[in-house]
Amino acid sequence: MLTNLFTQYPSAANKAEHEIFEELLRRPKLRIERIISSGQASPPGFWYCEPHGEWVVLLQGSAGLSFEHEQAERVLRPGDFVDIPAHCRHRVEWTDCDTTTVWLAVHYGEIDENVAT
Repeated sequence: MLTNLFTQYPSAANKAEHEIFEELLRRPKLRIERIISSGQASPPGFWYCEPHGEWVVLLQGSAGLSFEHEQAERVLRPGDFVDIPAHCRHRVEWTDCDTTTVWLAVHYGEIDENVAT
């Protein structure tokens, strides 16, 4: 069981290939996950549009988020957080290539209990 948000990162060989999503806690209408990124971004033209809310805090590294209804990209640094309402189209434009980026995502509301992360 994961006990520290800043340990047990994937090996360097696996980091560049894909982001890591680790479920830390699941309760009715609540899911908390740690996301580890290292240079990843949303695919071109792809937008997240979840049926539930998501509160995200950046713990380490940096990232750029775009929201469909906003002109400017939001740059997140450690300690920055954002509350993303349900059905709000958003995407990850970039994550730091030189430093592991660690996110904590709290999904709330009508969580699909059958979906694994």
